[in-house]
Amino acid sequence: MAVTCCDAPGLMPVEQAMTQMLESIVEKQGSTLVPLADALDCILAADVVSPINVPVFDNSAMDGYAFPAQDLASFSTLTRVGRVYAGESFTGELKPGECVRIMTGAPMPAGADTVQMQENVTVVDDEHIKLDAVPKMGANVRYAGEDIKQGAVVLQAGERLKPAHLGLLASLGVAEVEIKQPIKVGVFSTGDELVPVGQPLAAGQIYDSNRFFLVALLKRLNVDVIDYGCLVDDIEILRNTLLTAADEVDALITSGGVSVGEADFTKDVLDEIGNVNFWKLAIKPGKPFAFGKIPSIAQNKDILFFGLPGNPVSSFVTCHQLVVPALQTLMGAKKQQKITLTAKSQSTLKKRPGRMDFQRAVYSVSDTGELVVLSTGAQGSGILTSICQANCYILLAQQQGNVVAGEQVEILPFDQFIS
Repeated sequence: MAVTCCDAPGLMPVEQAMTQMLESIVEKQGSTLVPLADALDCILAADVVSPINVPVFDNSAMDGYAFPAQDLASFSTLTRVGRVYAGESFTGELKPGECVRIMTGAPMPAGADTVQMQENVTVVDDEHIKLDAVPKMGANVRYAGEDIKQGAVVLQAGERLKPAHLGLLASLGVAEVEIKQPIKVGVFSTGDELVPVGQPLAAGQIYDSNRFFLVALLKRLNVDVIDYGCLVDDIEILRNTLLTAADEVDALITSGGVSVGEADFTKDVLDEIGNVNFWKLAIKPGKPFAFGKIPSIAQNKDILFFGLPGNPVSSFVTCHQLVVPALQTLMGAKKQQKITLTAKSQSTLKKRPGRMDFQRAVYSVSDTGELVVLSTGAQGSGILTSICQANCYILLAQQQGNVVAGEQVEILPFDQFIS
């Protein structure tokens, strides 16, 4: 099988690679009903239409007194004929010159159209009040359907349900929601040099760290994760694990083994069992990145494959910037627009033209109210502290060179998946 991009001269721009990848991904089909309490971070499978008005009825926005505004021209004082609390209702209809003591959220009495807050009212005696200020008609009243009208679409399919969404749905009396079928994502790392955490290191060994942040990031995405562990550099073990995963997951992420070293077997095995384009991307960190598909006989479909670099920062950045959007497409989530900002760099930044650079940094607002950004320091692909200390990327374009302190740069704040 031909390998298209790795054989081509030069590096593929990030946006071109992203476009090709997303256009080849088909959303996973299927949906399921879940209780509202279990729906946080799930993806809606269908539009939610409001079964009721919100508010359900006209109600008071203040503790005070409710009355018809037209009476104020004829009466200097109003006669209190009742009291209504939230959860109750006032029977009957107000006559000219009458008012009702009302609490926040209580239904408006029949005939009343205005509420004056209690702070602007003088109590004359047990039955009479006088307004210290004359409100406009309709003041301090929340009308039925003011927030949401019955039959309106309140949430669209593809929306990731946030905490406020659950409150909104509860306010409509929705007990269950239809969500898209969750996806399963497999993860493993490769390398003879990798050692499980908790064990002593021998000469030349390092701890297997990538798998931990990859699994954690996937959990933020709310996908089902299958962790296949850390594999030694053995072509048969790699082949068997890939074939096993292909029958169990919707997507597979590997860390390491996609470079051109003698022990990087992933390319050879995928040439044999799958249909994978290896990209040399114009991205820093993370030039060696692979995307493709592996046929699954058991599932009667192709699963997605993402081969990440072994260097920790390269693996982290490529997963966040390339894999996460791809998995969101597979999940059927609405596309999230990346919001970038312009800030003054407080650091001199080294940059060679040729690759788009995602430098890690901290942005803040200066004493003068200006948005500024400071590099976290050394930007090597093995320095995970550069991410741990950061809250944004500084985006340096593919052909851009060095940046002098004081120049304006584009920044991309960290999103909810890595913050």
